[in-house]
Amino acid sequence: MDIVLKIEGMTCGGCRASVERLLAAQPGVRKASVDLAQRRAVVAADDGVAPQALADAVEGAGYDARVEG
Repeated sequence: MDIVLKIEGMTCGGCRASVERLLAAQPGVRKASVDLAQRRAVVAADDGVAPQALADAVEGAGYDARVEG
């Protein structure tokens, strides 16, 4: 399943890469792709992965994140 997160606070490619690595390291995540310009992440995850848990992980890294859709 795909989970889309809206992420605010990323200012550079380093931020994008950090968020992408953070999301990819979460349990059940198969792939994470972060678009800096659109301020969003698309995460391919196994069924049962809680979208809010991914948003919470991003928030814990200092960014504002919310689940879209």
